[in-house]
Amino acid sequence: MLTDLLVGEIVSVHGVRGGLRVKPLTDDPARFEKLDEVDVKLPSGSGNAGKLSGTYRVSYAAVSGNTVILMLEGIDDRNTAELMRGAMLSVPREKAVKLPEDTYFIGDLIGCLVYEFGDGADEQLYDENAPGVNVLGRLFDVQHTGGNDIYGVRTPDGREMYLPAIGEVIRRVDVREGKIFVKLLPGLREVYLS
Repeated sequence: MLTDLLVGEIVSVHGVRGGLRVKPLTDDPARFEKLDEVDVKLPSGSGNAGKLSGTYRVSYAAVSGNTVILMLEGIDDRNTAELMRGAMLSVPREKAVKLPEDTYFIGDLIGCLVYEFGDGADEQLYDENAPGVNVLGRLFDVQHTGGNDIYGVRTPDGREMYLPAIGEVIRRVDVREGKIFVKLLPGLREVYLS
């Protein structure tokens, strides 16, 4: 079962009154302006994870370029806001908007394992254990462009590659299982991994 829906990551502070800069994990950043409350989860290694993680009422939200400026009730100064850097923001899945078929929430895509169909692989199987299917990496970013999204994949050795989110490349997405199957376009492997 999928958990709450990730909608953003706190990347920095804004101003001296506890404002937060949020990287939206949604293709509609304006959705933050409609939020009443949001769940905040700091990384487990953070010394403040237990103290600051929790549900907060949203007192202000506005889109500013590629980020969202967010004010949360109880976060009233820059020092406290600084402690929230790196926190992930989520909402209950039942409050999510309905998506058209073959579209996905960015928060559901982030972290999926990406499998590549190699030469000779049976692309109808969608089985990570099938001959010719290899782990390409883990999806870490989704970028919006004018025509199609771009999926950022980090390989097991730490290199990054970017795949166009088009049918020729992205063959199957299973967010429940956390798996994406892809077929690389000719030359793409050489550009990133040579």
